[in-house]
Amino acid sequence: MVFVGIDWAEKHHDVCIIDKEDTILAKGRVVDGVEGIARLHAMSPTTSRNRKRRSWVSRPTVGSWSGLSSRPATRCSRSTRCRRTATATAIRPRERNQTPGDANLLADIVRTDRHNHRQVAGDSELVEAIKLLTRTHQSFVWQRQRHVNRLRSTLREFYPQALEAFGTDLSFMDAVAILSIAPTPDLGRRLSRSKIASALKKGGRQKNIQARAEKIQDALRSTQLQAAPRVTGAYGTVTSSLVRLIAGFNDQIADLDQELESSFEDHPDAKILRSLPGLGTVLGARVLAEFGDDRTRYADARSRRNYAGTSPITRASGTRRVVLARFARNERLFNACYLWAFASLTASPGARAYYDLHRGRGKTHNQALRALANRLVAILHGCLRHGQPYDDSVAWPADVQTAA
Repeated sequence: MVFVGIDWAEKHHDVCIIDKEDTILAKGRVVDGVEGIARLHAMSPTTSRNRKRRSWVSRPTVGSWSGLSSRPATRCSRSTRCRRTATATAIRPRERNQTPGDANLLADIVRTDRHNHRQVAGDSELVEAIKLLTRTHQSFVWQRQRHVNRLRSTLREFYPQALEAFGTDLSFMDAVAILSIAPTPDLGRRLSRSKIASALKKGGRQKNIQARAEKIQDALRSTQLQAAPRVTGAYGTVTSSLVRLIAGFNDQIADLDQELESSFEDHPDAKILRSLPGLGTVLGARVLAEFGDDRTRYADARSRRNYAGTSPITRASGTRRVVLARFARNERLFNACYLWAFASLTASPGARAYYDLHRGRGKTHNQALRALANRLVAILHGCLRHGQPYDDSVAWPADVQTAA
């Protein structure tokens, strides 16, 4: 058995190949691309004995493997007869072993400690594409919310009439449509009801247009404190810029929604995921993308819950026992599971009863939702393992609902 350590970089990668006795068989630097992959294969031992053996390829960190999973060089490594292991830098191997070179060090870690590291899962190409779409979609949602928060702070300083008219949801089509043509209080007061209605139609509103236009006009013409004229003009420029950014994010998020729906429905596990309460197209695609579809990745429901970060950590010392939330976790997956648990409260009587049970025991809202998310992840694992859609009567025993 030989062990290969690869220290990934942007333009080149350092490679080191060692055997069971820590003898260096080959080492060097390869460029990123086809030429580098060809040289990497050429560096492998060429004796007949080593050809029949399977190699271990280590990664510098679990996170770096996740970030490079879509690169062409990584896809080429998947097609080889190598077992790939993800290693964590938390063990501080430089202080444990003074072997020079990161690639040599990575190979030696897998040689001595590969039983402490998991193999890299082999997700399908479709799941990798869905993951790229879902993460971009989620990043756009987060960035849009940052701009919405900035817009709200700006309007509070010089244009409180707009906040009165639209509330806090400034990314909604009504707010974007009106603020794009009236970014200052003076322009807002001049808007006629017909012009407001026309802007609402153009923005996408289809119902209650006249009633909504009347409410918006009354709010924009209300008496409020005024800022200095030049300051108001500067604030208006900032408002126009933020509104255009929010409108652009709205369009891109809508396009990604359509692409996500198409890609998610093509996956064979989509039907099972959509059957679970609280999981729609976008949230179901996020859960699928972050968990992956490799059936060998999670040995049991417990390992899946640990990866999701929903399972708690118990720390005990003497007579003291503390149960804490897991902090080392996939934050995107944990966020999806948290939203999933919240959405399931109105979609499943069993989920609501389980939440109420924990609330009755003195748990906070967040603690009860984490417990519910932990239970839902285990239910998802069982559904995927047996290939069966969700059944509320099977997922939630009668005693749970009775106790709640």
